[in-house]
Amino acid sequence: MAEPSTSPGHNEAPRSDSAARPQTIALVDDDRNILATLSIGLQAEGFATRVYTDSEAALKALLDNPPDLAIFDIKMPRMDGLTLLQALRAQSSLPVIFLTSKDEEPDEALGLAMGADDYITKPFSQRLLVARIRAILRRSELVRAPADAATAENLPETVVRGRLQLDPARHQVSWQGKPVSLTVTEFLILEALAMRPGVVKSRNQLMDAAYSEDVYVDDRTIDSHIKRLRRKFRAVDSEFSAIDTLYGAGYSFADG
Repeated sequence: MAEPSTSPGHNEAPRSDSAARPQTIALVDDDRNILATLSIGLQAEGFATRVYTDSEAALKALLDNPPDLAIFDIKMPRMDGLTLLQALRAQSSLPVIFLTSKDEEPDEALGLAMGADDYITKPFSQRLLVARIRAILRRSELVRAPADAATAENLPETVVRGRLQLDPARHQVSWQGKPVSLTVTEFLILEALAMRPGVVKSRNQLMDAAYSEDVYVDDRTIDSHIKRLRRKFRAVDSEFSAIDTLYGAGYSFADG
């Protein structure tokens, strides 16, 4: 059963039509107590929230009326978070954060491979969750921003590296003229590699490129993003090998 709630916060004055709308976070978890706690905490930070205890109802709502970001628990009845993400990714690149338990590491890696933008391990602090939400939303802003003629002259130019084209303003990527759909995190990692072909970037350097300084991720997260990048490019070119691994050092890009 879906339980949408769109309140932007407690005791907040009604917004006029001209006021900027609060960013909306959808929460999907079968535990009502967790939903209530998360919703109250996020509303206190200025977000609007929608909460869902049923994954199937949540999927329809996420596609019909997309929020700015969604947070899924992994372990849920009927349709778990991984299945929900797979169904969502078939039609949407909506930013998604997973909530996981410490014993769900294989699920974390699988979730990232399937297109989740990040994961938070329970128990977690509200501060950490909000920091990661804000980081992902900041990285998503250019995806939604219109690139009209008035602003075009201020936008970064398209980057061409051999068969790779990157449009930093729109976070769009193509390989051999074929579009490759990437999350914002994936794009920023690829951009960091492609901007300096042949130069090995350490995992820490890629973390700095893809995450704000107030957010920590471990090496395995970067490795999972790289694996997913390769998988997506190989879906359009089975011979793709432009992202090289230098074991113990990091990754580099070379399309020779």
